Amino acid sequence: MDLKKIEKLMELMRTYGVRDVEVEDGQEKVKLSHGSSGGTQTGYGFGMMPSQGMSMPMSMAPMMTQAMSAAATAPGEPSAKSAGKTPGAGQKMVKSPFVGTFYRSPSPDADPFVEVGKRVKVGDSLCIIEAMKLMNEIESDAEGTVVEIMVNNGEPVEFDQPLFILE
Repeated sequence: MDLKKIEKLMELMRTYGVRDVEVEDGQEKVKLSHGSSGGTQTGYGFGMMPSQGMSMPMSMAPMMTQAMSAAATAPGEPSAKSAGKTPGAGQKMVKSPFVGTFYRSPSPDADPFVEVGKRVKVGDSLCIIEAMKLMNEIESDAEGTVVEIMVNNGEPVEFDQPLFILE
């Protein structure tokens, strides 16, 4: 298994507080264990241990499944949902900082933060990504006009998945 995929899984485990995870990718299999005794500790605080099953809360299983599929896509590669989408000259792509659920507005009955054609400044709210029951407002890190909204309201998003294109 590619070292970058393993590092991405370790980062996701830290983010979501998962202690143990086992991943199979074809013939390759790896089990990561964080903070357990008996494993050989690495500089990341993780131990590689013989396979003993998975000790992940069942509520975390769907989140980690999404996270693992995100880790399978190398950073900078478009995900399946946004395959072939690249910003043109003078455009900037806003990407998801983590795995979660994409929402265009602060509440179901509120207007969306942005629409195609709306001008945004640095710090303006673009959307909300719900992760682990926390609502995280995503702000624009660039000034420009929203050219494309690449995710539908209520859809799951992956780490580094393109959300918006600004021009």
